[in-house]
Amino acid sequence: MANHKSALKRIRNSETKRLRNKFQHKTTRNAIKELRETEKKADAEKQLNKVLSMVDKLAKKNIIHSNKAANLKSKLTKHVASL
Repeated sequence: MANHKSALKRIRNSETKRLRNKFQHKTTRNAIKELRETEKKADAEKQLNKVLSMVDKLAKKNIIHSNKAANLKSKLTKHVASL
């Protein structure tokens, strides 16, 4: 167990951040899954903007790597274009 006040605060902060990152990552993954299951092109195009924004936010906050974000965005855009 930590002995310093600052270390105790760091533990609390990192746990809060971990849970927030986990929630945001899981929400984005679910949105991506829904987008891939969508069969109507009009609906998919509406969802695409929202999902791309979510992916960009994850990359900006270093929850996922920027290259992974770019790959996801590319694949999702291709998928929507092929509908």
